[in-house]
Amino acid sequence: MGNLLPLIIQLISGALGGNLAGSLLKKQTLGTLGNSIAGILGGGLGGQLLGLLGMSTGSGGLDIGSIIGSIASGGVGGGVLMAIIGIIRNAMSKKA
Repeated sequence: MGNLLPLIIQLISGALGGNLAGSLLKKQTLGTLGNSIAGILGGGLGGQLLGLLGMSTGSGGLDIGSIIGSIASGGVGGGVLMAIIGIIRNAMSKKA
């Protein structure tokens, strides 16, 4: 459970980050479901990438540093991936 909790936090905060980015970037939004899915994927990827780069925050337990790090990496990863997918989708629809 020690390694599962940060991942769950990253996925949830990724969904929130994806939806926040979608509400801020109206032209790139994928809709609520699309923003959530992209955010969940981005949240998981963002958290794992930071871990691989050695920027893991804390021990992966329930200390405040680990929780905040998981929320931040998940939210940012989710928002970034949602924005990237939205930009690509818009670029492709303009060419079609």
